[in-house]
Amino acid sequence: MSDFITEALNTKHFKKDFKCGNESLDNYIQKQAKQDVKRKLSACFVLPNKDDNVIGFYTLSNAGISRSLIPEEIRKKLPKNYNSLPVTLLGRLAVDESCKGKGIGKVLLMDALKRSYFVSKLIGSMAMVVDPLNENAVNFYKNFGFVTLPSSKKMFLSMKIIENLVSKK
Repeated sequence: MSDFITEALNTKHFKKDFKCGNESLDNYIQKQAKQDVKRKLSACFVLPNKDDNVIGFYTLSNAGISRSLIPEEIRKKLPKNYNSLPVTLLGRLAVDESCKGKGIGKVLLMDALKRSYFVSKLIGSMAMVVDPLNENAVNFYKNFGFVTLPSSKKMFLSMKIIENLVSKK
């Protein structure tokens, strides 16, 4: 996978044929991602092949999460006057069906974690949050240490753990 480099989505990337098996994710990259980037609603990073066909992508944006959703062992170390805590939202992550089982999902996630970690040094973000679409996605994120937040389907990974993950590479 070291031959692949993620890039910010731009006009050279061919995304019309992207198919991951989830229609909402396919439609997002094909029809909406460019507009979201233009409106500054998210940043979209793609993994293109040598022909600039998108074989995977993910989105990142700033978000806030209710203090009450944060795991107790982390919450007790935080100032009590923060009702909403700054996090980075990994909004979407998808791999084209032609590339499934080749470790590209891991490459994309690690890239997202690295970007999030480095940005957290400039703009406050205490964790990454994801909202998995299905049980397969839940299991994927659990493999990297994400924990399910109480009273929510969202999953959480603290920036401390992310720091440890990205410093191993």
